[in-house]
Amino acid sequence: MKKIKKFRQFFFRFALLVLGLISFSGICFSQTLIVALGDSLTEGFGVNKEEAYPFLLEKELFIKGHSVKVVNAGISGSTSASAVSRLKWYIRSKPDIIIIALGGNDGLRGLSVLHMKKNLSKAIELAQSEKIQVLLSGMQIPLNYGKEYTESFRKVFQELAELYKLPMIPFLLKDVGGFPTLNQPDGIHPNPEGHKIIAATVLKYLEPLLPKIN
Repeated sequence: MKKIKKFRQFFFRFALLVLGLISFSGICFSQTLIVALGDSLTEGFGVNKEEAYPFLLEKELFIKGHSVKVVNAGISGSTSASAVSRLKWYIRSKPDIIIIALGGNDGLRGLSVLHMKKNLSKAIELAQSEKIQVLLSGMQIPLNYGKEYTESFRKVFQELAELYKLPMIPFLLKDVGGFPTLNQPDGIHPNPEGHKIIAATVLKYLEPLLPKIN
């Protein structure tokens, strides 16, 4: 009888362990992994990491009931030239969605729009070859760079979205860029209030790409 009792206790504990592992695995596999690949605007230059838009975005999605993890893959000063090499690194974690928010520094440095388009194209093609959903973020630069350059720069993102059939955020800094009260003294990098608006903008275009909440 004692052996039978011990066996039952062992079996019961083992069953609980298995059920726990199954539940844990279900939670892990159901979580949507999102990588925000960008520059200082994504990294959150000049603000705390908890104030940058990727962190705020994850927080808001959790509040709405989504099971997500948003990885802040922003590096200050980076241009579109780094897109592919950095993406190769993050692909190892098998993300479901990549937000590509690069190109701003290309424009501010007056770099070739054609080269920027090629760099972003390669990154998009790499992500799509891995069956990763891409959300492309549009960028704009000040008009003092010249009408022809600023216009061709702005159009690149729309052209890429159409070519690769991507959902697109028309302008990452919508309602933030050019507003002194929403930016740091340099006039380029958003302050905490600015990042809140960016998070809301990204959320609008990102949420439709997520699994529906049951």
